[in-house]
Amino acid sequence: MNSSGNPNPAIPVSPSSSAAPEHLLLIAGRGLYPRLLAESARRHGVRRLSIIAFPGETDRQVRRLADDLRMVRVGAMTEFLEAVRSTGAHDAVLAGQISPISLFRARPDAAMIKLLRSLPARNARTIFGAVIAQLADLGIRVHPAYRFMEDAMPAAGQLTRRAPDDRERADIALGRRVAKATSALEVGQTVIVKEGVVLAVEAFEGTDAAIRRGGALGGAGAVVVKTARTGHDLRYDIPVIGVRTMRVMRRARVSALAVEAGRTILLERDRLIEEANRMDLAWIAVPSDDPRPEPDHA
Repeated sequence: MNSSGNPNPAIPVSPSSSAAPEHLLLIAGRGLYPRLLAESARRHGVRRLSIIAFPGETDRQVRRLADDLRMVRVGAMTEFLEAVRSTGAHDAVLAGQISPISLFRARPDAAMIKLLRSLPARNARTIFGAVIAQLADLGIRVHPAYRFMEDAMPAAGQLTRRAPDDRERADIALGRRVAKATSALEVGQTVIVKEGVVLAVEAFEGTDAAIRRGGALGGAGAVVVKTARTGHDLRYDIPVIGVRTMRVMRRARVSALAVEAGRTILLERDRLIEEANRMDLAWIAVPSDDPRPEPDHA
């Protein structure tokens, strides 16, 4: 048990994480996650770190960690692929998000327009899948987004001092069923439930806004469930819980949180659990329906 009183360990480090590439390309979006991943990659033995960052998105602290930094505007596919090629890296990780408003305001170049027109539907799975395919054409191996962050993924079990009560457990079970159904339709990974009523389902606005919406509708005592889609490609996206989301839950007076074991990243884990205990939040990691971490793709 650690200093936060958390009895729940991290998942075991997978064999694929034991040998770090000497040169890693980090394609870094917004948030704390890219910085923590970069720092962990260094600890795991990455000697050269190339970073592709996006103006207005990637945090400056992440940029300072780069041996080789390339700035690329959102939507500039030709510029992006040239930046990737010029790094000389053969291993890459995608970490962090691009804000929805940036996606709508982006001015796609001809290469991006061609890519988008080739897709039968436009969502995270199809767009990022197409980008990863183009990286593969350049000889780039894209590792899962949890690479170097295995210690931040909880095993199944109770994370906080308080366990969910019977009502909260029933709401968690309902939230899991709804989250799996909606995420399969490319809607979202987060569901807010209270007393058997679905208050909010995450859409394009993101996790925090969905929690605010659910809290405003249901008041104190709502339950938040966050999962990954079954069969989800963890190379381009993985559910993440950070301090900002925990603060949103506190303001929304959420009483319980359930995440998926082995498929969720907890940023600053001890700090999160300490905050959750102060809130008297019941927090559990539930066994995944897709329990094995996604293997690296060649």
